[in-house]
Amino acid sequence: MTIIYFVRHAESPFIEGKERSRALSVQGSLAAERVKEMLLNEGIDAILSSPYQRAKDTVQPLADALGLPIAEQEDLRERMAGDFLGHSFLDAKKKLFQNPAYSFPGGESGKAAQSRAVRAFEEILNTYGGKRVAIGTHGDIMTLMLQHYDERFDYHFWLGTTLPDIYRAEFEEGRLVNLARLWSEHQEEGR
Repeated sequence: MTIIYFVRHAESPFIEGKERSRALSVQGSLAAERVKEMLLNEGIDAILSSPYQRAKDTVQPLADALGLPIAEQEDLRERMAGDFLGHSFLDAKKKLFQNPAYSFPGGESGKAAQSRAVRAFEEILNTYGGKRVAIGTHGDIMTLMLQHYDERFDYHFWLGTTLPDIYRAEFEEGRLVNLARLWSEHQEEGR
């Protein structure tokens, strides 16, 4: 069994044009320390991350405590949203999740983002088979990767995630067999 800890990044102030380099807020940095405390004794063998700063910063305290490097995976980057054409943030996200082939101008469709991320993720499953891996990630791309294995991971799942959030996913022979939410008091077993 391979255990993946999906660690959605902590709070990071939005800065136009700084998608890759946005750091955590003070509150986000404190949350990253709590992420470390929650995962410190899970027996994690490797830490990977999206190349985006906020994702790396969220798993950095854990990496430091365990003495592990963070291996960046370019294809685990967040979905490029594009120009929402006047839609609110939530309406735009809903539209993107409801129509996987749709993309806003300058953005990436769910289908395209999922395809690249799942390719990278399947390589991770092959490379780290039987191990425990923490992945610094983002809400959209995490949801799209999980959706590849189970259609129930959709807009409503994404909407219910928090900054940060942690999901412990168990994979056997390339199949998702169990998912548990670790971050909040609300456990979501067997989704």
